[in-house]
Amino acid sequence: MGSSHNNKSRIFTPCTRTHQIGALLLVTTTFFLTRLFDQSFSPCHSSPVNQDGISHRNHVHISDGGRSISWPERGYGSHLSLKIYVYDENELDGLKLLLYGRDGAISADSCVKGQWGTQVKIHRLLLQSRFRTKKKEEADLFFVPAYAKCVRMMGGLNDKEINQTYVKVLRQMPYFRRSGGRDHIFVFPSGAGAHLFKSWATFINRSIILTPEGDRTDKRDTSAFNTWKDIIIPGNVDDGMTKRGLTLVQPLPLSKRKYLANYLGRAQGKVGRLQLIELANQYPDQI
Repeated sequence: MGSSHNNKSRIFTPCTRTHQIGALLLVTTTFFLTRLFDQSFSPCHSSPVNQDGISHRNHVHISDGGRSISWPERGYGSHLSLKIYVYDENELDGLKLLLYGRDGAISADSCVKGQWGTQVKIHRLLLQSRFRTKKKEEADLFFVPAYAKCVRMMGGLNDKEINQTYVKVLRQMPYFRRSGGRDHIFVFPSGAGAHLFKSWATFINRSIILTPEGDRTDKRDTSAFNTWKDIIIPGNVDDGMTKRGLTLVQPLPLSKRKYLANYLGRAQGKVGRLQLIELANQYPDQI
């Protein structure tokens, strides 16, 4: 039994030189028409850009040895133009605990005294700073106020409560999560540094930490200080030593100083502190 198959013939039109020229003309015409429309609808007063697409108007340019270097005018140019947002004590549940303790009985005025006063002074300075902004969306940096060291020493919170409260506060910060905390600033004014917040390595290991000592580990495996992002600040100096007019002491003017050091507190056998005391004893008339 045989079977038959009907094969339909397919006709292919050969691609001639005329087709190729037509396709090329179509592509060329489309390209030039697209460029024409782009130029017609672009802003009339756009900022000139360099070969890297960087606007000349908003950048500073320096030529050095044939090389052209540019960076943003606003942040690193001819003037400093940072915007810093300071968290308000009422906007985050738990922040008041880190400022005034569980009963709210600890005052900022009591915490501004003594060796941990920088936690209050920096907060107050930023509240009055011309760089302060009240709009989170335009901020370059975020400052998180807390007087946790003072609150702990005055019995307002214990170590466990401090740790739990920091975690609670951080979980309410969408802008902290946005950057992983990289643009948030914390002050830890004692030698223990960020170790006061026991979970610092989990939650604020990328944040900017201001602290007076960078060599302390507090019996942990590592220091909380990172030279790539954190900043060493002086311990608090009593206002009576620095104010104009009559002062508690008569320090040497800076022009006559060969060494500049700051130390307030107990030595406690800490190497860095002992070295400062040794320098002070060695050069009593120069520090």
